[in-house]
Amino acid sequence: MENRTKILIVEDEMVIAANISLQLSDLGYEITGILPRGEEVLPHVQTDMPDIILLDIRLKGEMDGIATAHEIQRHFDIPIIYLTANTDDEHFNQAKETHPYAFISKPFKKLDLQRAIELVLERVALERSPNSGSNGNGEAKNAGLAKDFILNDRIFVRHNEKMLKIDIENILYIEAERNYCRIFTQGREYLLVMTLKDIDEKLPQKHFLRIHRSYIINLSQIDEVAGTHVVIAKKAIPMSKAMRAELLKRLQTI
Repeated sequence: MENRTKILIVEDEMVIAANISLQLSDLGYEITGILPRGEEVLPHVQTDMPDIILLDIRLKGEMDGIATAHEIQRHFDIPIIYLTANTDDEHFNQAKETHPYAFISKPFKKLDLQRAIELVLERVALERSPNSGSNGNGEAKNAGLAKDFILNDRIFVRHNEKMLKIDIENILYIEAERNYCRIFTQGREYLLVMTLKDIDEKLPQKHFLRIHRSYIINLSQIDEVAGTHVVIAKKAIPMSKAMRAELLKRLQTI
């Protein structure tokens, strides 16, 4: 099952919030909730941890967006994207002190929302290592970060102390190597510190299929289907008998 990015919307104008929710759902994100007041955020986050929070700066109620951001950051390490409308310099400077990952000015287009979220996810993936330890606030700080390195359209892998981006559409196939995986693209391969089972659960199932205990293939990259194997980029990849029928079924729907 595809592991979707979870987003919480904190916005007191419910028409705007509902519209944002529809746009994000269309883009493939999971909405954990729509909240109109800052006081409701922490109880919600404690029961359903989001990966990103979209937060209106000028919330009504006891806590505005800036106060809400400070409270979130006392307990959790969750990227915040501010939603703003005609924000004066004083509020903007106060908001900057909470170190948000992005600002989106109202009214905004669906593409603006999509790009802001993708940039935040990419920044998070580059900043956070899967081997990093606790940062002082316990497990809550690290909740929801395991999937940061496999996003909807890309994978990040470690290479020479850096994180390299691999576009999912460019992957040819993935081969298991004990507790690691080798990702093969045109002319290059990468080592991913993850089991084939784990990566299979996180990849978008529409484009990938595990055809053998040791191989996942990109369906769009197949050059030939034989009785016991498929060919991708001149590589013969073994296929189990049980998966042949599923493969042929999936190829018809691409």
